[in-house]
Formats: sequence, structure tokens, C-alpha cells
Amino acid sequence: MSKMRNNEVVEKKDIDLSQYKVEKVPEYISEVDIKKLPEVEKSILLHAGVDLENDKADTFLMKNQTVVHKATRQSGVELLDTNEALAKYPELKKLHWKLIDPNTDKYTKFVYDNLESGYFIRIKKGTKAIFPIQSCLFLETPSVVQNVHNLIILEENSSVEILTGCTSKELGKDGGAHLGITEIYIGKNASLTYSMVHNWHESVRVRSRTAIYVEENGTFISNYVLLKKVKDIQMNPIAYLKGRAARARFNSILLSYPGSFIDVGSRVVLDAPDTSSEIISRVVNKGGKVIARGLISGNVSGVKGHLECQGLILEDGGEIYTIPQLNGLSPDIMLSHEAAVGKIAREEVEYLMARGINETDAVGLIIRGFLYEGLENFPNVLKQEIDRISDELGAKGY
Repeated sequence: MSKMRNNEVVEKKDIDLSQYKVEKVPEYISEVDIKKLPEVEKSILLHAGVDLENDKADTFLMKNQTVVHKATRQSGVELLDTNEALAKYPELKKLHWKLIDPNTDKYTKFVYDNLESGYFIRIKKGTKAIFPIQSCLFLETPSVVQNVHNLIILEENSSVEILTGCTSKELGKDGGAHLGITEIYIGKNASLTYSMVHNWHESVRVRSRTAIYVEENGTFISNYVLLKKVKDIQMNPIAYLKGRAARARFNSILLSYPGSFIDVGSRVVLDAPDTSSEIISRVVNKGGKVIARGLISGNVSGVKGHLECQGLILEDGGEIYTIPQLNGLSPDIMLSHEAAVGKIAREEVEYLMARGINETDAVGLIIRGFLYEGLENFPNVLKQEIDRISDELGAKGY
């Protein structure tokens, strides 16, 4: 089975992990008490896409290094913390650390050596989950590193939507770090929509490592949204399409602010006939530096892939670098890419204003349209956050 190797991760910003501590929180929150969390925390979680008032969704909450709440309501859905799952099902060790090499970099090695927990999700054969599973990885305390290892398994003919919100309290200048490992296995004819919202404090540093293995006619859809200022983040998930007619799509929306360093990409390896992929990203830059990566590798005949990155720079001082890469290793393939970086055209604003829309709303509409172009199928909870941010940006002008 293929693995991510050391030379596939290019470091741009190093994190000195010795300046952070591993810290647990003491309590487990019951089904009743989860709704009694402080309103401030509820609001933080909601902006990360996690609604604790949703009585239908299965829910997982991890604070710092401690799983403080988990609840399942749907049959055919199993939700445990990683350690609990490994103890209960020893055979899972064959899948644990199989897609991602622990020695990929210093961050994977740290999680391997210091693993505390994460979530385990299994969707059993034939199960079509009606309601989403929502999970939250919450960084609560300054100067803490949260190291997480998640394992997701979709058995044959199953489907589910998983929403993961990664967020934190106000952590001051000491900040915190989040190291996340996620391994996903999608069985024959199974389908996963995996949506993630990063809503960190501006002093948080993030290193996320994700790998996905997709079998015959399986589908993986990733929706990633970064809408708040973060100190720096580096992630470059990879999907291995190993079964005939497997599909993968990565959708990303990135908003960058002054002082942020964002290095985000997606990779797809087309390793079986009739596999296909799309990588679509939208970047709005109000400052800071963004590196938007994308890679599609067509390794066999009869595969298709398209890579697209569009960037919008709103203010001076913002930087966007797009790095698309296509690897063709067989004659009968169809791979394409396009990239563009620019600004809001004054004519577009004036066109809308001439039709009775004020300048603030016009700018907001243009930004919203730019973000949604090609990404119409985002979950509603993510669209609400995108709409809110678009309105805020419009109110601030450009």
C-alpha cells in the first residue's frame, strides 16, 4: 500500500514543539451537559460548523488532548475515540499508520510518539447515514499542542457526511499548535463527503496530514474552509484512487489576513482505469502569504483530472502563489489545469451600483460569487459562514 514519504512534504515554517505542552482536561461532558456549555464556547463551535443544539447529528468533541463527549444516534454508525477503538478491535492496527508513514516529518513523528486520541468513525456495510456526523477538535488552553490521530472507515455500499470543526479560544500571544493525522478508507461503492472548517485563533500553528484510500466506484468529496486569521498552516492531503471508477474532489476556500502564512494543497493519484478527480480552490487575500498547491498524477490509461485555482487580492501586501502540477505516466489520459490571480474590477462594482445596489453590497456579492463559482454544492452550514464573511469583507471595502 502506498504511503506518504518524507520528501513529499516541503516545510516552509518550522514549529519548535518544545515550547508547547501536552495537556488534558479533566471532565467528560454528558449528553445533557453538552448543551450547558458556556454561550461563548457554543458560539465558537457554531462558527466552526458544529451545532450542539442539533439533536439528530452524531457528535464528537475533543478539548486539548481529551475526548470530552461522543454520542451516536444512528444505527450502522460507530463513533469511538481512537484508543478505545484500537483496544476493542485489534485488527484496526493493520490500518493505523498504514497510509501515512510516521516518519514523514517531525510532526507525524511527534503524534506517533505522543498519541493521546482522536476519533474513530466506521460506517457499516450498506448503511446510508441520514444525518451528518459532526466532530470538533477544540484547543482550549494557551501553549498547548493538540496531537490527534483520526481513523475513518466506510464499508462497502455505505455513505455519510462528516463535518469537522477545528477551533480554539482566544489564546493570546502564547498561542498553541494543532497536529492532525487522518487516515480514511472508502470501500467499494461507498461515498464520503468530508467537510472541514478551520476557525483558529490568530496565534495558532497548524500541521495537518491526511491520506485517503478509495476502492472501486468509491467517492471522496472534501470541502475545506479557512475563514479566520491563523498564524501559519501547512496541509497537503493525498487521495489514492485504487479501484476502477473511483472519484475524488477537493474543494477549498481560503481567506488570508496580514501576518498569516498559508501553505495548502491537495493531491490525487489516479491508480486505476476510469478514475477521475477535480481540485478546485478559491483564495481571497487581504494580506499575508498563500501558497496554493495542487497535484494530479495519472498513472494508468483511461483517467481524467482537472485542477483549478483562482485568487483574488483585495489589498496591497497580499501574496498568492499557485503551484499546479500534472504528472502523466500513460498515453491515454486527460489532465488539465488553469490558474488566475487578480483583483475586483471596478467596472463590476459600478455595474451593480447602476442597478441600485450600494457599493458595500456590490463588493460582498462579487466576493460571494467568486467563492461559490464551481463550489455550489457546499453544505449549508459552510455556505452560511461564507456568506457572513463575504458581507463583512464587502462592508470593509476593497
